[in-house]
Amino acid sequence: MGLLDLLGLGNKSNEIKEFVQKGAVILDVRTKEEYNDGHIKGSKNITLQSLNTKIDEIKKWNKPIIACCRSGMRSAQATSFLKQNGIECINGGGWTSLQSKL
Repeated sequence: MGLLDLLGLGNKSNEIKEFVQKGAVILDVRTKEEYNDGHIKGSKNITLQSLNTKIDEIKKWNKPIIACCRSGMRSAQATSFLKQNGIECINGGGWTSLQSKL
């Protein structure tokens, strides 16, 4: 296992496909401005900074989560936080890279 895998940034194409098959929600944790500049169609935008106030809302979705951001670092933090709160989640990495895997 490499450093990228430890950070949740390794090659996860198969895991992403499995999550999509389970009806996963794409959660983009970038700022509203970044999101408005381009995002995955159908994704939801909740900034990393406000994630802790949205846990109940996310749990109500009752779906696994694929987190993404610009490079994969913020989504790694979001994935860790969501997992700590009992939400099935993987780090999809940067949104443009994730989009190419969907």
